[in-house]
Amino acid sequence: MKPTIYDIAREAGVSIATVSKVINNTGRIGDKTKQKVMKVMKDLDYQPSIVASALTGKKTHTIGLLIPDIANPFFAEIARSVEDMGNELGFSVMMCSTDNNIDKESKYISLLEQKRVDGIILATGTHNMTILQNLLKKKVPIALIARDMPSLPVDTVLVDDYMGGYEATSHLIKLGHQKISIIAEDLTVMSSKERIRGYCQALEDHGLMYDERYLHVSDFTIKGGKQVATKILSENNPATAIFACNDLLAMGAIQAAREKGVQIPKDLSIVGFDNTILASLCDPPLTTIAQPIQDMGKQVVDLLVKEIKEEKTTKQRVVLMPNLEIRKTTGERRRN
Repeated sequence: MKPTIYDIAREAGVSIATVSKVINNTGRIGDKTKQKVMKVMKDLDYQPSIVASALTGKKTHTIGLLIPDIANPFFAEIARSVEDMGNELGFSVMMCSTDNNIDKESKYISLLEQKRVDGIILATGTHNMTILQNLLKKKVPIALIARDMPSLPVDTVLVDDYMGGYEATSHLIKLGHQKISIIAEDLTVMSSKERIRGYCQALEDHGLMYDERYLHVSDFTIKGGKQVATKILSENNPATAIFACNDLLAMGAIQAAREKGVQIPKDLSIVGFDNTILASLCDPPLTTIAQPIQDMGKQVVDLLVKEIKEEKTTKQRVVLMPNLEIRKTTGERRRN
């Protein structure tokens, strides 16, 4: 059995109150007694219960992180940046991958509550507003990263998705492309809506008409992107360019083009979104909209920790600018 505070007190020959003061670094304890208690704790490999501490009103120095899919390199990199910044500030991070499943999301949020985490960071496009509102009523600090829920009074760190969509589409138009398909994710998620809005505005600003036939919706996987891109390339007089709203969808489009014998960028240009490690490793390297992932992770953790420590009272919405990374999947439209 694991040693308890009672075991420590008995072995050290002191009271339970004295052991508690040593653990929590409170009260006046002589150095000799303190060192004796700490040696017994080390000898018995005693680990204080974080949850027990939380029940007495103390912080657990843990943060919950909900992401939709750890297999997606973008969210893996988000998780890494959040963990790095959390550790730097003295917080451990408990990560939960929800697979965009509302039941799993609710289950994980309940679990994080039971674990008495000090705050929760959401990178998921949740539809369960009730459970989030309940967390806020309980005064659980919440922050969003790469997601936007304007109706919730929470700290938010995200990229300007509208500008990213605009820059991606403008880049393709400047290369001479007029038939530009867009492969988007869940249309109920704000980031998808904004990227599509940027796409439409770029078309309008360059004198091109928006055609809903060029808007395609896919799940957020390589397989989904491949299926949709295969359909696009099978059309009569198909699009000469594709703007994929994440790098996984763009990777699927590259695979579809390769199987159809379509040369990139000679016959088809592709732009992704996120600038994950996949963008530089794929063949050819992917032109994509870069999100400042490291900066996003640092800022969201900083905001959440300040709320946990009650160092601020107002909520902040931080919008970072994206950057177009031009590589080898885009080129001038081929003239027939």
